[in-house]
Amino acid sequence: MLLIAHGGAGGRSPSKTALKKIREALKTGYSILVGKGSALTAVIETIAVLEDSGLFNAGTGANLQLDGIRRLDAAVMEGARCEAGSVIGLEGYRNPIRAAGIVMESPHKILTNIGARVLASAYDLTPMPDLDEKSIERLKRLKAGEHELVELFKKHFSTVGAAAIDRDGDLAAGSSTGGVALMLPGRVGDTPIIGAGVYADNASGAVACTGRGEDIIRAALAKEVAMRMCYSPPAAAARASLRKILSIGGEAGLIAVKRTGTFAIMHTTANMAGGYANGKEIVVKEGFTIVK
Repeated sequence: MLLIAHGGAGGRSPSKTALKKIREALKTGYSILVGKGSALTAVIETIAVLEDSGLFNAGTGANLQLDGIRRLDAAVMEGARCEAGSVIGLEGYRNPIRAAGIVMESPHKILTNIGARVLASAYDLTPMPDLDEKSIERLKRLKAGEHELVELFKKHFSTVGAAAIDRDGDLAAGSSTGGVALMLPGRVGDTPIIGAGVYADNASGAVACTGRGEDIIRAALAKEVAMRMCYSPPAAAARASLRKILSIGGEAGLIAVKRTGTFAIMHTTANMAGGYANGKEIVVKEGFTIVK
């Protein structure tokens, strides 16, 4: 059994509090695996801890869009049936990853704002808290043209994600984000796009990505890594695919795992807060293997 999680790739060093929260999320998710829970459940609940923390660009900590509203994206996929679910632009609810899991078991695979919100309400998901003064003031400063802050967000892609293998050898991966700071309403990145931000298939592997969403979409990064894992170890597959991202001027990071238990945590950026939990230990670091 194995669980991997990340708090986003970028140039900014993560805080000690963020690293501590990733450890807590890994502990929560791995306890589900130990208790004979599925990889899918472990992934969803690991990400939910990060969404609830307010420390990452997901859930309660999500970026505000240009109109001052949080619209959240998330996707989840499991490898046994290759089932997937995704929500785009969910407003008013703090755990889009749970909404994505509900969509996965419905006749649909992707729901956008209105449908996602109706579903979240029907299943009594936890509402999003009101904006605090800090968030409101940050939005005002960004709109006023404080380019230092804009550049900071450009360099730190704090999407959260997780991937897991359970005792039955089934795989799952998921991702959750608040998008890019001050983005135009309607913009969609890689996170909710199956095959770009997330992919899982027991026959190949499970992958969750983070980085500049537009570049990840262009490369269909998650699916490409998974397909490479059919004949290569996760590290070789991740390295080759991230070099392709670099070749098109992109930035990205990813976590990947095969049913054999081999895995990779790699990124093109200076840092990618993340870690893993197995039967021996929980390891959390600011960054892992940098691909150049």
